[in-house]
Amino acid sequence: MAFLVLIVGMPLKADKPNVILVMSDDQGWTQTGYYGHPIARTPNLDDMARSGLRMDRFYSGAPFCVPTRATVLTGRTNERTGVLPSGAMNKQEKTLATAFKEAGYATGHFGKWHLSGAADRRDTAVPASNPYNPGEHGFDYWLSKSIQFNLNPLLSRNGVKERFEGDGSEVIVDEALKFITKETKKNKPFFVLVWYSTPHRDFEASKEDVAPFLGRTDDSSALQLGELAAMDRSLGTLRQGLKDLGIAENTLLWFTSDNGGLPDIAYRPDLPGVHPDSTGHLRGFKKDLYEGGLRVPTIVEWPGTIEHRVSHYPSGTIDMFLTLIDIAGLNPDSINAVNDGVSLAPVFNDQEPPRREKPMGFKVNAGQAWLDNDWKLVRNYTSSEDDPFELYNVVGDPAESNNLIEQRPDIAARMMKELMAWNASIEKSASGSDYPKSAD
Repeated sequence: MAFLVLIVGMPLKADKPNVILVMSDDQGWTQTGYYGHPIARTPNLDDMARSGLRMDRFYSGAPFCVPTRATVLTGRTNERTGVLPSGAMNKQEKTLATAFKEAGYATGHFGKWHLSGAADRRDTAVPASNPYNPGEHGFDYWLSKSIQFNLNPLLSRNGVKERFEGDGSEVIVDEALKFITKETKKNKPFFVLVWYSTPHRDFEASKEDVAPFLGRTDDSSALQLGELAAMDRSLGTLRQGLKDLGIAENTLLWFTSDNGGLPDIAYRPDLPGVHPDSTGHLRGFKKDLYEGGLRVPTIVEWPGTIEHRVSHYPSGTIDMFLTLIDIAGLNPDSINAVNDGVSLAPVFNDQEPPRREKPMGFKVNAGQAWLDNDWKLVRNYTSSEDDPFELYNVVGDPAESNNLIEQRPDIAARMMKELMAWNASIEKSASGSDYPKSAD
């Protein structure tokens, strides 16, 4: 059992806790049973929400797949890392995998990678020759695909292609558990990423998983919900596997999604009480800088260490890096020179003061958003640089229906000044100023 520091007001830490980061793909904020979705089947996520820390104001790093993955691994906004919003992540970036590896952890990536830039499109099974494969970013072991996979996936095991039978979500969890079991038997802690490609389209699921939804929604939505059901079942397999190995209490399991849900997941209007889309009352969907494109379902489970409660602290994938460095007590030199997140260790320890430093910024082309506690300054991604910003109180108005830019010019001016300073900082990072100078 790890030694834990739980002194009130002090960050929570543990002696080499295992860490598993799980991420779904395009799962909207309300696409879980615990948020009251009328037909989605997510019993394992619902159980996690009842036992762990449910984070109701957790944001993806961007409203797209690739940039969010970069923020998880580096703790830096995507444009600092070379992801604009697509593209390969710079190899000079310090990653979580490298930090854990240097601390003596076994590191493994299982599932969707999507950080190899143009190479993603050339060979989606991530060959060893790919200069941006997971092994180049600190992973000892990887069973990965650059982009989408569903049933009977073709994956790359450390660069060697291999065909598997079954649902892709269950395949990668089964393989991750084999890796975890092997390392546990060696008494070696592990840092593992399980990155699903579910429920990203094109949708594909078994007949058994789709059957409960047929007739209750359109065929495309039934397929997506079938994918989610299989993903949730695999999550149950993962949790049970940790219990069977006797390591659940020394394992932090962190679930989130890479961006908001899809806009055209429609339900039959003749069914009373059915949500019309994947993001519920939130405005927008994937690609949007409104809440529906950025706010994602998130749960942190660490039995015996993190008690169940619901957090409304504004946080996101940008914070995962510093949080894990802090909790695992990793080398501070593992942190990138410029970092955009904060440690959530106090939040895990039931300390939730306002977020006084590092508001969260989001940038997609001409679209930008700046989130400072209750307030959000936003110009959506569909806008041009000449379009005006909008201002919302997203706590009192999560649907972002009441633009307060004219009523609160003081708040808008302060936030615009902060946003411009952040943009200037990103431009400096993009020039390479954050990386060590070569000896040449």
